[in-house]
Amino acid sequence: MHKLGRGHRDKIHQFMTITGASEKVALQTLKASDWQVEGAFDMFYSQPQVKTFTDTRHLEELYNRYKDPYNDMIMADGITLLCNDIQVDPQDIVMLVLSWHMKAATMCEFSKQEFMGGLQTLGIDSLEKFRERISFMRSELKDEQKFRDIYNFSFGWAKEKGQKSLALDTAIGMWQLLFAEKQWPLVDHWCQFLQARHNKAISRDTWSQLLEFARTVDPTLSNYDAEGAWPYLIDEFVEYLNENSIIQNGELNDWSQK
Repeated sequence: MHKLGRGHRDKIHQFMTITGASEKVALQTLKASDWQVEGAFDMFYSQPQVKTFTDTRHLEELYNRYKDPYNDMIMADGITLLCNDIQVDPQDIVMLVLSWHMKAATMCEFSKQEFMGGLQTLGIDSLEKFRERISFMRSELKDEQKFRDIYNFSFGWAKEKGQKSLALDTAIGMWQLLFAEKQWPLVDHWCQFLQARHNKAISRDTWSQLLEFARTVDPTLSNYDAEGAWPYLIDEFVEYLNENSIIQNGELNDWSQK
């Protein structure tokens, strides 16, 4: 490794620290990803054969630390304790990414199967490894396909049990959280529009179509197709933007952003 420049050596050290991989694996993976660290993480974790081995006994110990005393699952108090242990705010989006890895059915709950299965997937069996994986989980949000998967997962995760739609206040909170990562200039206008005009629960179709709208339609609406198959709520939103001069002369007015 002494023949490599300092920048490359630092990346190898960072990769080894976070993944637990050997120097040889770190060097091979970083070379294959053209020394892009986040790309190397993606490559490493997409190959099960190089994942870090997890000790089931240690996973049991972690689960028992956070398990609710009255239910065989981890509830809100246990998740708060976990967040304290790994030094992450409970409102941090990384907890959504973690829940996605666990395939968690409900917000603020982890079954034993979800918790242990998710940690095995991430190669985590200790709090030290947990803290080391946080930067990798954040990096996943920058991957277009993974962001889409996490976005779509969050609808079912955040809605109340037995409900088909997502409560408006919850949907707005989730959009603000998600689009803080995948920036969309119209997100605040969208939330204001919903509170002023809609004030109803959000359907799964509207939830999934909004990401497509945010991804494909320019914020100035220059390529918006009024004849497109958007849900009526998105068409109404476009009308709202025009009626309130938020989009004017093909430009997004910054002054309209409250």
